[in-house]
Amino acid sequence: MDSQVTLNDVVFESVLSEEPADNSKRETVDAPSFFGDLMLDRVIDAITADWKDYNLKPLFYAWLNDLSAIAYRQEVFKDLQEKSLMHGIKAFSGQMRAMRECLKRASEAKRLEYKYSMTRLFLGTVEIYCDAIEHLSQDLSAADVRSRGMRALRDYFSEYVASPRFQRLVTDAKEVQAALGEIRYCLLLKDGSVTVRPYEAEVDYSQTVEQIFQKFRHGAPGRDRVEVRHGDAINHIEAQIQDRVALLYPSIFEMLDAFCTAHAAYLDEKIARFDHEIQFYVAYLEYVAKFRCVGLCFCQATVSEHSKEIQARDAFDIALADKLISERAAVIPNDFALNGPERIFIVSGPNQGGKTTFARMIGQLHYLACLGCPVPAKEARLFHCDRLFTHFERQEKITNLRGKLQDDLVRIRQILSEATPKSLIIMNEMFSSTTLKDAVFLSKKVMAQLSGLDLLGVWVTFLDELSSLNEKTVSMVSLVDPANPAIRTYKVERRAADGFACALAIAEKYRLTHNCLKERIKQ
Repeated sequence: MDSQVTLNDVVFESVLSEEPADNSKRETVDAPSFFGDLMLDRVIDAITADWKDYNLKPLFYAWLNDLSAIAYRQEVFKDLQEKSLMHGIKAFSGQMRAMRECLKRASEAKRLEYKYSMTRLFLGTVEIYCDAIEHLSQDLSAADVRSRGMRALRDYFSEYVASPRFQRLVTDAKEVQAALGEIRYCLLLKDGSVTVRPYEAEVDYSQTVEQIFQKFRHGAPGRDRVEVRHGDAINHIEAQIQDRVALLYPSIFEMLDAFCTAHAAYLDEKIARFDHEIQFYVAYLEYVAKFRCVGLCFCQATVSEHSKEIQARDAFDIALADKLISERAAVIPNDFALNGPERIFIVSGPNQGGKTTFARMIGQLHYLACLGCPVPAKEARLFHCDRLFTHFERQEKITNLRGKLQDDLVRIRQILSEATPKSLIIMNEMFSSTTLKDAVFLSKKVMAQLSGLDLLGVWVTFLDELSSLNEKTVSMVSLVDPANPAIRTYKVERRAADGFACALAIAEKYRLTHNCLKERIKQ
């Protein structure tokens, strides 16, 4: 049968990957454990806020395991930079939303046993669907798409539109719509009763009414603002009127019934999947647009499975930047690089100077890059990690009967037991609850294991001794204003840790600087 024809000649499965089965295996309803530490939970919440009906979060929880899959998505993101194509995609999405709303109302009419309201709404659903397919096929054909995903999608749409299955759907819908458009009937309302009878050339005032109100119109809605005709809920009286009209025109309503039966499974599975998956790109690019509007850059990262020489220019913490933009505050970008045998950034400096933000930024960059998404930087070369671990300071929990130091040790041991040479570890203020001597001793033990694994890492610490421990460590220091050390610049630069800025900041906090002491002595 024509309705069962498949498009075997066109290879299209998904815009997220070449094999859709891979997506289903990776998707999970649970966010990765490190999301809270890196504030990626806030980022994904913001990205998906206006797309709740698509349930996109599981797509953002799915780490990609190979470079080919990452490149596949990067190509699609690049194609969607073309404004006309993006406009076509958004228009298509708007029509598909309208289609689902119309279908929902048809289901409600069916529940209420309003048969002909249900069938008419179903016809409207199919009309919206056909229009959406035809327009997007035209938009895809006109666009200069170069990604594997979008080229396969374009070919699939082209073949689908030309297929007997779709052509029959369009033709049947138009025939039924034309037949319904020929129906004319009269209503006689008298003494609380409604009589439905055939039309007998009475004067039709509908055109006169439309002309009177024409001056209040402001143009027809565009494709991205779809009118769902026949979608208003009806009451039981209107449903009974429809039943009586059907008795007057039995052949037309039999045609409508036959249409609904023949095309009950009108929705193409791959197109329905595409409508869901493309929102991953649309939602992310909509979110990114607000940063670009204030001059912040996003780029497609170069991701390597072998080279651990990572670097980025003008990178920033996307979660913090979102907050600062809403507060109309400046976003301070930073650079970083690891070369040769270097593997671990040791970040020191005064409190509230941007150390944690810097560490969080590196984790965010790697995670977003491994989703195939543009990353918050002007330029980035990153490593394709197999796992990402975080060890951030936690409040002491009385329920686990462990002290803070013991909890730190248990958590870092668990991480080290699972980490591999391809992992990335982000650590923030570890062993701050013990003495300086013990903190140095324990930190050196941990650093020895990290160095032995040869993995990548960022360690925010108050221990300057770690910054020059071996050839794998690189000292990064959050800077203060030279003229006024109390002012943070939020720039984190590669330089030797001397502890001066931090010591001065602490002295100022407790009013122990030379000037403060002089003032206190006078008092």
